[in-house]
Amino acid sequence: MPVVFVAASKLPTPFATFTMNGFLEEATGREHVVLTLGDVADGAPVLGRVHSECLTGDALFSQRCDCGSQLEAALRAIALEGRGVLLYLRQEGRGIGLMNKIRAYELQDGGADTVEANERLGFAADQRDYSICRPMLEHLGIKSLRLMTNNPRKVKALTEMGITVAERVPLQTGQNPHNKLYLATKAGKLGHMMGNEHQSEADPA
Repeated sequence: MPVVFVAASKLPTPFATFTMNGFLEEATGREHVVLTLGDVADGAPVLGRVHSECLTGDALFSQRCDCGSQLEAALRAIALEGRGVLLYLRQEGRGIGLMNKIRAYELQDGGADTVEANERLGFAADQRDYSICRPMLEHLGIKSLRLMTNNPRKVKALTEMGITVAERVPLQTGQNPHNKLYLATKAGKLGHMMGNEHQSEADPA
């Protein structure tokens, strides 16, 4: 999938001053951003996160998910290490888009879980495409990742496209009373490694 590098600039944040790299996905017109800190092209495994856009969690402080908290925790971890990468992919709602995500939320308000809601709308539980990651990482000279994720499917997808995942780094943060079922569903139906508490809630004995 062709992804074209557009430009790079400094991005000062409360955590560190990152380099913001812009990429254009030509087939869809989606614009993706990769934040880097330090020398990521020295060949050593890079602490990193592949984060899918979540407007509600990342920008509007929603507690229906753990996305915003994970984004902040990942940026803090990279800043603390002084070196790392964060790929911010414009794949809202696990790939279904913002308006469909709101429709899915409406179904969840009526009792559906996050997977059931997507499926009732005619979508797969997770429609994200990680193939765009490889050309962006290659452009930045990144050979290997220490990937911050709880999602083994993400590790498998990146590995199958030739990206070396040297280590999976757990990123468990942002639990609250509003996202208890959401996290349990991710553990029980999507295989996320969320800890025994959420697994037992999703799969009661």
